[in-house]
Amino acid sequence: MVQTPSKFITLDEFLRLPETKPASEYINGRAIQKPMPKGQHSRIQQKLVNAINAVTEDAQIALALPELRCTFGDRSTVPDIAVFLWERLPTDGGGTLANAFTIAPDWTLEILSPEQSTTRVTSNIFHCLNYGCRMGWLIDPSEQLVQIYSPNERPISLESVEDRLPIPEFATGLQLTVGQLFGWLKVR
Repeated sequence: MVQTPSKFITLDEFLRLPETKPASEYINGRAIQKPMPKGQHSRIQQKLVNAINAVTEDAQIALALPELRCTFGDRSTVPDIAVFLWERLPTDGGGTLANAFTIAPDWTLEILSPEQSTTRVTSNIFHCLNYGCRMGWLIDPSEQLVQIYSPNERPISLESVEDRLPIPEFATGLQLTVGQLFGWLKVR
């Protein structure tokens, strides 16, 4: 169940709190817990992370990471999938991937859960775009549609099985239709 917003706290206070399961996000001075991912959410997340990394990781173009805390601007959010260009990946010391990510992802992907607020998730995508993110996807399994957000462009909704999903220019090796994306949910 989604937790109701708590009392106002600062971002520093929020970051000192223990992590919750599912994750909590810091938005507008409040800690708001995300809903627990369910089967369709988890399956789409797993397949997308694998598909993106299959065309970007070995060539060191980009890296897709699930459920990664990203703290920048006045928010600390946990996109379902955050994709970072290789040269922007934060590192600790000798080139080891950092634990703290204080920059916006280059591509943010959110998978809507039934209990989740569409406007809250969309607001997180807009926040990423305002801080340099190149593209955001809002995937709605129950409606079988994907909304695409890009800087300085109107959002588009795609729901026809033949619709080819727009991909950021750094991941053009990934070719995916709406039908293929939601086809991952079929087990028989």
